[in-house]
Amino acid sequence: MLDAVVERYLGSSPLTVMARLVMERACDAAWVDALFEEARERQYVRELLFSDVVDRMGLVVLGLRPSLHAALQRAPVGVSVQAFYKKAAHSEPGVLRALVQGSHARLSPLRAEVDALRPGGAPARVCPGYRVRVVDSNDLPASDKRLKALRGFAGAALPGQSLVVYAPDEDLVLDVLPWADAHDQETGLLHLLLQTLQPDELWLADRAFSSRPILRAFAARGAHCLIREQSTRPVPQEQGPLRRVGAVETGEVYEQPVCIPDASQPGGLLHLRRIEVRLHTPTEDGDTCLRLLTNVPARRKRATTLARLYRKRWTVEALFGRLEAALHSELRGLGQPKAALLAFCTALLSYNVLSVLMAAVRAAHADVVKQQPLSSFYVAAELREYYGGLKAAVLPEVWQPYAAQSPETLAATLVDMARRVNPAHLQKHPRPPKPKRKKRRVPHAQYLRQVATSRVLAAGTVDYVKR
Repeated sequence: MLDAVVERYLGSSPLTVMARLVMERACDAAWVDALFEEARERQYVRELLFSDVVDRMGLVVLGLRPSLHAALQRAPVGVSVQAFYKKAAHSEPGVLRALVQGSHARLSPLRAEVDALRPGGAPARVCPGYRVRVVDSNDLPASDKRLKALRGFAGAALPGQSLVVYAPDEDLVLDVLPWADAHDQETGLLHLLLQTLQPDELWLADRAFSSRPILRAFAARGAHCLIREQSTRPVPQEQGPLRRVGAVETGEVYEQPVCIPDASQPGGLLHLRRIEVRLHTPTEDGDTCLRLLTNVPARRKRATTLARLYRKRWTVEALFGRLEAALHSELRGLGQPKAALLAFCTALLSYNVLSVLMAAVRAAHADVVKQQPLSSFYVAAELREYYGGLKAAVLPEVWQPYAAQSPETLAATLVDMARRVNPAHLQKHPRPPKPKRKKRRVPHAQYLRQVATSRVLAAGTVDYVKR
């Protein structure tokens, strides 16, 4: 089914061929343009297709081109550079959200079939009986001050923020709420995401989302939550004593029944469980106690189980770290808020593609990968080396037979190709934790001092020259 050029790529970089197949499944051009027509409000298509905008942005996010201008110079789209930037700068958040949601909907069945091909079957859920969702905010870093209104401004110009919903069972981003105003409160934005709640979902969130309206929203939709309690809100009313119920790796666990007012509930009260973890080691912020609020019934999940589960909330922050390390998700050269959000959402889509690729490698080399975890950084690095050449050398018609394949068939194809991958080339090399150093004041003269590294190494000390 594949031509001779692709066969040669399978010999040198099977990951690149796999990426091309998964990318076609995630966001082929026809689907992206159809999604744009369905989700758009004010934007329209005259000459420049939205699929071309996403494609060129993808080149930058993956690191194949250093900037949008460089991507356009290498692959023109039939309009001026100014027109392209204007299109990107007016990207509608609703379209960007639909792009990420749609890519998850298209890749989730494929990911499930790939996991089913692992020896022993798909891995167990993070929390059996629930579909776990982890939500967190991501603030885009300050952009370059290229916009006329920002020139001469000495402070930081923030192009926007996003609320990201991550599914740890699938290792996929399933939803995002891009927001251009970087100073809007994330608590208020979460209500726009909660409209999609499902009864079998369990959402994990930090204390920024601890408020009475949010807790009521979960109860109203029959969904469940596990949210860290903030000291000033929602101030629930205690309904019983705090009692010790066990211990976990990080500390002692206590539980207490509490409630908050809710007119929609029987008796006008929403009953919750407060789970308190008294930590053996303080957090980086110096906290020695974590308080969690949940509406998960005690008959379904014990407090110790939920205390362990809450540690999975950090997986979404690890996701942001992988985005920054493996992909160019935060382009400081894009000062227009909606253009910067387009880049971030394109990176989320690309992360989902990388996740499916890594799942296929795990299925093909389960024993090796168990000992040597894979690194998304090295996967992305290999794609940077080969993907551009494959895209230029192989005609689009070659990939069309795979577009009609069922998720089960395509998963088998990916795992078969992944058997040609050498997992040692993608091995993760985690760094040990940095030793903590006490902060100390250093005289200004020490900062001005210079040494020759070669002389320091020869003498074994930085004091090779006497003052």
